[in-house]
Amino acid sequence: MKRLFVITLLLPTILLAQHTIKGVFSPAEEYNFALLYKVNPTISDYVTNAEIQEDGSFEFKLDSTNTKGMYRLVYAVPQEDYNFDIIYNGKEDIELAFNSETGVAFQKSTENKLITSYTNSMSMVTQSIGNYFSQESKDTIALKAIFKTQRETQANFEKAAKNTRALAFIKANKPYIPKHIEGVNKYINNLRNHYFDHVDFNNQTLQSSNFLEERMLNYVFGMSSETKDEQSSYIENINVVYGHMQSAPKEVKRILLFDLWQQMSDLGHESVANYIAETYLMDIAVALNDQELLQSLILYQNLSKGTVAPDFEVEIKEKDKLVTKKMSALKGAENYVIVFWSSTCPHCLDEVPQLQTFVKLLGEDKVQVVAIGLEDEPYGWKNLTYDYPNFIHVYGEGKWDNEIGNAYGVSSTPAYFILDKDKKIVSKPINFDVLKQYFKTEEE
Repeated sequence: MKRLFVITLLLPTILLAQHTIKGVFSPAEEYNFALLYKVNPTISDYVTNAEIQEDGSFEFKLDSTNTKGMYRLVYAVPQEDYNFDIIYNGKEDIELAFNSETGVAFQKSTENKLITSYTNSMSMVTQSIGNYFSQESKDTIALKAIFKTQRETQANFEKAAKNTRALAFIKANKPYIPKHIEGVNKYINNLRNHYFDHVDFNNQTLQSSNFLEERMLNYVFGMSSETKDEQSSYIENINVVYGHMQSAPKEVKRILLFDLWQQMSDLGHESVANYIAETYLMDIAVALNDQELLQSLILYQNLSKGTVAPDFEVEIKEKDKLVTKKMSALKGAENYVIVFWSSTCPHCLDEVPQLQTFVKLLGEDKVQVVAIGLEDEPYGWKNLTYDYPNFIHVYGEGKWDNEIGNAYGVSSTPAYFILDKDKKIVSKPINFDVLKQYFKTEEE
């Protein structure tokens, strides 16, 4: 009975503390916290967090509720950019080191070390192939030997990873390996054509990691075409990628295509981003009843360069009378600057006077400013408008819930849009300095 009582006392401890994930970040002063998530194909569940100590060390304690699978360690914000994946098999502790330049290295963890070893081994073989072709060698026996090594390395690692989650990544990474000697052009073309041969977009382990996203982005941005311009090359590659992911669940396609859309948007490739939205992503949003995504895609499309800016009413003086007109009906200037500002925004109170001075130097026939004050109440804003007599002022009632601001997707002030004489959007400067640079470049 006494022994049974001791076991009963120890049982909760055994259940609560099974394994750990610990490691060291360097340089230590660059990191403050670490978050751990359990990752499933379409959702990430928060597990725990740990403070990164002065020496860069951290530790997560895992209990029996933390089941085996894919986990993601986040070490900075934005979380989607600063993270790496970890395989947890539920059988062993994990130890790692992370450096901002070299990435993550695992000291203890069978499956994670296996993937690292595989990646390093295959990279060495790939480098040998690159050296062979760059040196324009004619030693076909040497090339056959390199390909033989590549084939054997792949097979040996697949065998070593049998019955582990690591196997999914090793098989998906299997490269194109020629059966016969090929010239460099044919080889490169075959690498492109067989890039996704072993990538299963329906594999839940791959779906629960960064692998599919990285594979997709590497293909879209890395497989350039010598016969097509950059935009056309991206679109061609996107179509290829979608062809391989077509049978995957809509939720998975939504995640991957939105990531790709976001990349194109961030890089300023608006036409490509809109192609992804119109050809694939909008239909998926409709099928999933994802209204938020659908509205975001439509808003982005409506505000893309070359599109006519969303219209709204303005009051202007004509023959000493106030007349209400559509912004689209304004005439007399080569360009129109729409600025969203607020009387309670310190940055606005700094930049709007600079905007007025700059526009005066350019001349009224060059630029007309339409200033929309996003306000909770009109009194402070109205008094300030007298300081800018050459602006066309519009009162944006409701501040962040204003119809005009919503139509332009404004989430912070000041926000700028430059239109041409036909009211088409030609630039969306992120700040006043970029706005100035746009007009200086135009003059040159």
